[in-house]
Amino acid sequence: MHALVAEIFGPDLIIVIIVAAVVIFGGSRIPKLARSLGSAHSEFKKGLAEGAAESKSDTTGATDKAAKDAEGPSAASG
Repeated sequence: MHALVAEIFGPDLIIVIIVAAVVIFGGSRIPKLARSLGSAHSEFKKGLAEGAAESKSDTTGATDKAAKDAEGPSAASG
Protein backbone atom coordinates (compact mmCIF):
# COMPACT_ATOMS: atom_id res chain seq x y z
CA MET A 1 0.00 0.00 0.00
CA HIS A 2 2.81 2.43 0.86
CA ALA A 3 4.50 1.86 -2.49
CA LEU A 4 1.29 2.79 -4.28
CA VAL A 5 0.95 6.01 -2.29
CA ALA A 6 4.62 6.84 -2.92
CA GLU A 7 4.09 6.23 -6.62
CA ILE A 8 1.01 8.47 -6.76
CA PHE A 9 2.49 11.29 -4.67
CA GLY A 10 5.93 11.31 -6.23
CA PRO A 11 8.19 14.34 -6.33
CA ASP A 12 6.97 15.34 -9.80
CA LEU A 13 3.34 15.56 -8.65
CA ILE A 14 4.30 17.55 -5.56
CA ILE A 15 6.15 20.06 -7.76
CA VAL A 16 3.13 20.35 -10.05
CA ILE A 17 0.84 20.96 -7.05
CA ILE A 18 3.16 23.66 -5.68
CA VAL A 19 3.36 25.42 -9.05
CA ALA A 20 -0.42 25.24 -9.46
CA ALA A 21 -0.93 26.69 -5.96
CA VAL A 22 1.41 29.60 -6.72
CA VAL A 23 -0.39 30.28 -10.00
CA ILE A 24 -3.87 30.07 -8.45
CA PHE A 25 -3.25 31.91 -5.18
CA GLY A 26 -0.29 34.09 -6.08
CA GLY A 27 3.05 34.19 -4.32
CA SER A 28 2.02 36.75 -1.71
CA ARG A 29 -1.04 34.83 -0.48
CA ILE A 30 0.71 31.48 0.07
CA PRO A 31 2.27 32.47 3.46
CA LYS A 32 -1.07 33.86 4.66
CA LEU A 33 -2.80 30.66 3.61
CA ALA A 34 -0.17 28.53 5.38
CA ARG A 35 -0.50 30.65 8.53
CA SER A 36 -4.28 30.30 8.57
CA LEU A 37 -4.02 26.55 8.03
CA GLY A 38 -1.58 26.32 10.94
CA SER A 39 -3.85 28.27 13.26
CA ALA A 40 -6.85 26.18 12.20
CA HIS A 41 -4.86 23.04 12.98
CA SER A 42 -3.94 24.41 16.41
CA GLU A 43 -7.57 25.30 17.16
CA PHE A 44 -8.67 21.84 16.06
CA LYS A 45 -6.18 20.16 18.40
CA LYS A 46 -7.22 22.50 21.23
CA GLY A 47 -10.86 21.59 20.65
CA LEU A 48 -10.05 17.89 20.68
CA ALA A 49 -8.20 18.25 23.98
CA GLU A 50 -11.07 20.23 25.52
CA GLY A 51 -13.59 17.67 24.26
CA ALA A 52 -11.57 14.81 25.70
CA ALA A 53 -11.27 16.59 29.06
CA GLU A 54 -14.99 17.37 29.06
CA SER A 55 -15.85 13.81 28.14
CA LYS A 56 -13.63 12.52 30.93
CA SER A 57 -15.23 14.87 33.49
CA ASP A 58 -18.72 13.91 32.27
CA THR A 59 -17.88 10.25 32.74
CA THR A 60 -16.52 10.91 36.22
CA GLY A 61 -19.56 13.02 37.11
CA ALA A 62 -21.94 10.32 35.90
CA THR A 63 -20.10 7.72 37.97
CA ASP A 64 -20.32 9.91 41.08
CA LYS A 65 -24.03 10.49 40.53
CA ALA A 66 -24.67 6.78 40.05
CA ALA A 67 -22.83 6.06 43.30
CA LYS A 68 -24.93 8.64 45.16
CA ASP A 69 -28.14 7.21 43.68
CA ALA A 70 -27.10 3.73 44.76
CA GLU A 71 -26.71 4.90 48.37
CA GLY A 72 -30.40 5.66 48.57
CA PRO A 73 -32.37 8.82 49.23
CA SER A 74 -30.61 11.64 50.96
CA ALA A 75 -31.88 13.39 54.06
CA ALA A 76 -32.79 16.45 52.02
CA SER A 77 -35.01 14.53 49.59
CA GLY A 78 -36.86 12.44 52.09
